[in-house]
Amino acid sequence: ADYNQLGFNLRSNIFQGGPLESRSLMKDSYTPDIIQKAIRDPRNWHGRRTDELGKWHQKNALNLNLQKALEDKYG
Repeated sequence: ADYNQLGFNLRSNIFQGGPLESRSLMKDSYTPDIIQKAIRDPRNWHGRRTDELGKWHQKNALNLNLQKALEDKYG
């Protein structure tokens, strides 16, 4: 019954999706010159430096490869 109701709702376009134009609180709060002057640091991503994140992923990949090699060798 739920599956049929979901199919009916999808066919009748009740779920129309999000708005075509998105609004931003920052754009509504500040004038355009402040937004253009904002400096975005590509090395700082939500308080975490991207090179630290990259180092973690690299170590994680090495660890996974090591675990796989040990399982292949010793079972």
